Amino acid sequence: MKLPWQKADESTSEAAESVVDESSGDDAVNLGKPVQTPGKGRPTPSRREAQGRKRGPVAPAPMTRAEARTRRKELKNSMSKEERKAASAERRTQANERRELMMQGDDRYLPIRDKGPVKAYVRDLIDAKRHVSTMFIPVAVAVMVFMFVTVNMPQLAGIPMLLLLAMVIIMGVEGVLTGRRINNRVRERWPDTTETGFRLGWYAFMRTTQLRRMRIPRPRVKPGDAV
Repeated sequence: MKLPWQKADESTSEAAESVVDESSGDDAVNLGKPVQTPGKGRPTPSRREAQGRKRGPVAPAPMTRAEARTRRKELKNSMSKEERKAASAERRTQANERRELMMQGDDRYLPIRDKGPVKAYVRDLIDAKRHVSTMFIPVAVAVMVFMFVTVNMPQLAGIPMLLLLAMVIIMGVEGVLTGRRINNRVRERWPDTTETGFRLGWYAFMRTTQLRRMRIPRPRVKPGDAV
């Protein structure tokens, strides 16, 4: 405010000094209060969401095998030699783990024909007994070797064929008896099963023709164990 005896320059300087003093006082007061950052109005994104936005949209699954091979080739070309080795080692490890779980009888990794508690029970019934049909592969190999050795001995040519014919007859009889036994045991435990008698009998017969070491999944019981 200008007084009558003050000049214009003096009144202007005093007004400016008063404004500076007021602003300094306000700053001093604000220093004692915590500064609040205005809210963003939305939640903080998680790391997975941030990485997803950074990587971009996920490509759809391949529709054909050719497309899958093309993608694998492109991915392989974009990797260094060390990365390819690490990826190959990881794939082998995963494949070995899946195979081991399949050999143990894990339903998640078994073929469709071997899945389910009924099929597991049939395998246990077969593995708990010894069968003549299990010797079919060794006998067939022995017959082939014998025929090759005696190719210049016509008088002995009929022996391996008779042996093989006898083996086939024994396998047929044993297969019928085994199929009946398996079906009776399965019907006792699962009377409402949808598996047909022929399918169960054939499944059991095919397992009897395999050597124990070649059976998939691996036998869980030993011959003579109660099932």
